[in-house]
Amino acid sequence: MGRIDQRLDELGIVLPKPWTPRGNFLPFRKEGRLVHLAGQLCEWDGEVICHGPVGEGGVSVEEAAKAARVCAINLLYTLKLACDGDLDRVVQIQRLGGFVAGTLGFSMSPQVINGASAVFIDVFGEAGRHARTAVAVAGLPVNAAVEVDAIVVVAD
Repeated sequence: MGRIDQRLDELGIVLPKPWTPRGNFLPFRKEGRLVHLAGQLCEWDGEVICHGPVGEGGVSVEEAAKAARVCAINLLYTLKLACDGDLDRVVQIQRLGGFVAGTLGFSMSPQVINGASAVFIDVFGEAGRHARTAVAVAGLPVNAAVEVDAIVVVAD
């Protein structure tokens, strides 16, 4: 068991079961040492766990941040696939893109996406710190509240 797998155990993070993407795309694409991870929804065992919108009259920021955490755990699963099962190959989480299905005027996307950022920082330490975008959108696939994608640098 690698160092990062041990860290996941310490944090009580269990990666999801394998799944099939919802559309005609790859879950990740590698170019040299960069891995582009396709957006992951707040989905577990094939079910969206948090439906949008987030904001007044909808899902709370706290619930949505927990959903962003699930997105990050799904990204870790895909990242492990991209690293041939060895998350110790991760050099740096370069960037996260966070999308929140928000109510009109919703301005708290950064607080929601903090749920995903925290996972990467907790798991990888300083190597988990990243640049980030967090935006509210009118809607996401299957009415999910949150979607997160990532770009990661890995060792050869």
